[in-house]
Amino acid sequence: MTATLLAIDAGTTGVTALLFDQDLTPLCRSYREFPQSFPQPGWVEHDAQAILDAVDRTVGEVLAGGVAPAAVGITGQRETVFPLDVESGRCLGNGIVWQDRRTAERCRELAQAGHADGLRATTGLVLDPYFSATKIEWLLAERAGVADAARSGKLRFCTVDALLVHHLSRGEVCATDPTHASRTMLFDLDRGEWSEELCQFFGVQRGWLPEVRPSSGEFGLAHLPGGLQAPIRGIAGDQQAALFGQGCWESGGFKNTYGTGCFLLLNTGERRVDSNAGLLTTLAVDRRGRPAFALEGSLFSGGLVIQWLRDGLGILESASESEALATSVEDSAGVFLIPAFAGLGAPYWDPGARAALFGLTRGVGRAHIARAALEAIAFQCAELVEILRSESGLELLEMRVDGGAAANDFLMQTQADLAGITVLRAPEVEATARGAAALAGLATGLWDDVGEAAAFQVTPARFEPALDRARRAERMEEWRRAVARVRS
Repeated sequence: MTATLLAIDAGTTGVTALLFDQDLTPLCRSYREFPQSFPQPGWVEHDAQAILDAVDRTVGEVLAGGVAPAAVGITGQRETVFPLDVESGRCLGNGIVWQDRRTAERCRELAQAGHADGLRATTGLVLDPYFSATKIEWLLAERAGVADAARSGKLRFCTVDALLVHHLSRGEVCATDPTHASRTMLFDLDRGEWSEELCQFFGVQRGWLPEVRPSSGEFGLAHLPGGLQAPIRGIAGDQQAALFGQGCWESGGFKNTYGTGCFLLLNTGERRVDSNAGLLTTLAVDRRGRPAFALEGSLFSGGLVIQWLRDGLGILESASESEALATSVEDSAGVFLIPAFAGLGAPYWDPGARAALFGLTRGVGRAHIARAALEAIAFQCAELVEILRSESGLELLEMRVDGGAAANDFLMQTQADLAGITVLRAPEVEATARGAAALAGLATGLWDDVGEAAAFQVTPARFEPALDRARRAERMEEWRRAVARVRS
């Protein structure tokens, strides 16, 4: 019997468990949503136990055959942070999600005090509530019992991956990897370790943080449903896992994931590229599982926009209807949607911006709004492609795509047109889980080279740009004018 690999993807709205064969072909999939909590405007929280219950149930379903996988890979949302009591295995209240804006004022104070440049030089990140450090600072100051538990030595501030490792290993291991650590604003990119200086700056002791281990390596033994056991051998943040799962292992490898948000990652290899235009410098994973540098453009509202059409406006019964509705009209009738539901991410980093619909007339119907919503996703990404080209010095002729919204042909063609780039979409868009499984298989020695897996030999669908340069520039300028109207 061929070896199998289990990937657990703990995303923002749900958990996916996938079982892959040795060729990284999916054999079985299970998905379960978990609740979102919005205690105040701009606040977003997750119940750790709800996530762990979803993990146990989905993993139990894909392993119902009773055969243990050769290894387990873990991926998921990156900047979300939980205050975990490592003795009891329970969290002291909800975790603060990456979308949360409660520390926006604190970030403004730090920026006004002149700390933004120093933080960026060490971490590669912009000063924004998106990242974990100010969330941890808030938990220590505002959440009852957190500071006392930290001082007693029994608390760890865990990203989702570390939470899962601790849970699956039954408390034996509490560890993360460099790709997650690089999103906390507490990690020194160049040294590859927690920064003592930044920990002191944010009032955190290094002992309150998980151990950082290689992305393709040893993370303990997972105790799985049905009495099964398997070693945990791969961990990467969802976007870095997708980059790895797309085969972007060398400098110049470029992908965009259309999930809740949109995340464009460009592998720059051993070369650290620092942005002057709102991109992030972060860590990815090279062909051998070692750290590599990457440039990232992070957008908070990607597939979330389609969810809003369904759940907020009620103009869709299912997300899959968005393409047919959008293509039922020739254009958006001059309507622009700026999806700043949680502020604006790259390149603006404006937490005070708010979403808006512009250009409404009596002739506008739900189809025009649906089309404007899909175009908004493509406009945001196209803006970042332009910046990535400029700052990396690379031409960027092709972009690999994955994520749920990447299945939308209209969105992919619009993306190719607005960005002037060939979009490549593999038949299987679960690149994030595939990347986690590939990291685990690499550490287990299933291949001499990860590229041997058949999943990396598949010919992708191609969407070629069909908009001329002048019209593309005109449309992008219209978009920038609309964005300027929602800036705080």
